[in-house]
Amino acid sequence: MKVAIIGIGLIGGSLAVDLRRRGFADTIIGVDSNLHHRNIAKLCGLVDETENLEDAVSSCDLIILSAPVNVNCALLPSILDMIDGTSKVVTDMGSTKAGMAAASAGHRSRGRYVAAHPMAGTEYSGPLAAIGRLFDYKRAIICDRELSDNDALETIGSMLSVLNMKTVYMNSSDHDVHVAYVSHISHITSFSLALSVLDKEHQEENILALAGGGFESTVRLAKSSSETWAPIFVENSEYILEVMDTYIEKMNLFRKMIAEKDTAGLRKLMEEANKIRKILN
Repeated sequence: MKVAIIGIGLIGGSLAVDLRRRGFADTIIGVDSNLHHRNIAKLCGLVDETENLEDAVSSCDLIILSAPVNVNCALLPSILDMIDGTSKVVTDMGSTKAGMAAASAGHRSRGRYVAAHPMAGTEYSGPLAAIGRLFDYKRAIICDRELSDNDALETIGSMLSVLNMKTVYMNSSDHDVHVAYVSHISHITSFSLALSVLDKEHQEENILALAGGGFESTVRLAKSSSETWAPIFVENSEYILEVMDTYIEKMNLFRKMIAEKDTAGLRKLMEEANKIRKILN
């Protein structure tokens, strides 16, 4: 198996580590618009070679799009053109899927594409952030599987199995709703909290000195790459705005009860929120 990874950052680099180590890929070709990333990926042994997009697609059996979601959407139609009439498979690792569905809709090579999203990551970015076992025992979502050829699904299923991932199937629109609630809003709230604290820190120098584990765990995602997350927020804006409205409504409810010193009401709200334990356990 010769694999092309388009976008050699945290996800693409971590894929390279385990796909090579676990024998899925014999050769890995990296494609990245960032020269610094290409050089690091080669020096660190994440990829065997770096090539331009056309040469990589031409020479590889499997093409994995792991660039920012807007880049994935822009590249997908031309890659489907390049692989038309071949047995090559293309997949993506993006956090939004409606745009990818629209970009591939009606294409004569649509069956060679499998829409995938591994629910894994860290707050770090770039090829130096790549780590082994990132995907182990995490969930992977495959969207619109009825539109993909059976052999293409088998190839991506084998890859996810090698990564020790549990596969879940959804359609693209349902996927984007769910990730808005369980992933995207977490990043927005983390960015917002970091900005709020940084604004106050200009006046109160000791705030960050007093920050403990609770603050660090809550704001951890604010270290995430803007190049990755700004396109996600734009691509999934419809559902993210929906969940933001719900979140603001809950924040205002907490604000009202705190302003009214309503201890019983606050306890009731928090006990209701505690039910999340049953889901997360």
